[in-house]
Amino acid sequence: MADLHCGRYRLSLERPLIMGILNVTPDSFSDGGLFTEVDRAVERGFQLMEEGAAVLDIGGESTRPGASPVPLQEELRRVIPVIEQLAGGPVPISIDTRHVEVMQEALAAGATLVNDVNALRAPGALECCAASDAAVCLMHMQGSPATMQDNPVYDDVLGEVTRFLMERAAAAEAAGIARNRILLDPGFGFGKTVAHNLALLRGLDALVAEGYPVLVGLSRKSVLGAVTGRAVTDRVSGSVAAALLAVMRGAWMVRVHDVAATANALAVWQAVEGGDRT
Repeated sequence: MADLHCGRYRLSLERPLIMGILNVTPDSFSDGGLFTEVDRAVERGFQLMEEGAAVLDIGGESTRPGASPVPLQEELRRVIPVIEQLAGGPVPISIDTRHVEVMQEALAAGATLVNDVNALRAPGALECCAASDAAVCLMHMQGSPATMQDNPVYDDVLGEVTRFLMERAAAAEAAGIARNRILLDPGFGFGKTVAHNLALLRGLDALVAEGYPVLVGLSRKSVLGAVTGRAVTDRVSGSVAAALLAVMRGAWMVRVHDVAATANALAVWQAVEGGDRT
């Protein structure tokens, strides 16, 4: 597989890419409330593109630990106008949602990637995405955002996460979603302790070896706060370090808030490595 197919877009797998986070929510753990107005969100989207984002991930419902569900119409009100103004530009637009109705409306508005923390397990989600030509990102989560951090337990976190993602990838392919449209995310921080997150990152190459492109989202997360002692607003350097460690272990895409800093770090790494990720 030479590239990931996202509608009319083709994203090369030859080098690591950046997914820029654009949360249009009042309550996301890091940037909640900053981009709730459509004009500000669109301006931020163009800024992330200029800084080096190869994909924009737009979310209208916070999935931080303890988060409550957002009414469907409110989620649609937040994301659809932003997608409509950013879609069709130089980079694909991703919709970060677990709700089929939002997937449908976002795809109709021009999104070409569905990023689902629930790995398309909701009734109708697989069929919705299979009927499109969009890519999908399947993520592992133990529990739900409201309860996932209460007491996450694994016998073998890397093995269990990998098996789950392989099962969901197989289900996606069986539903008609081509392999070159599938991206996997181990779900750092979604039903995992600090030790679980570190074990996943340490052994990430085992998931990569399964042959699907892997996305890693560690930007500003609590595991970095636990390691560094830094508040969520002061985790840029930790986030960049985590992104580099993920790429060094074979991650193809990193989902980040701080696109420019991450792009600079990846540019230096690639210059040293000569573009060879192995």
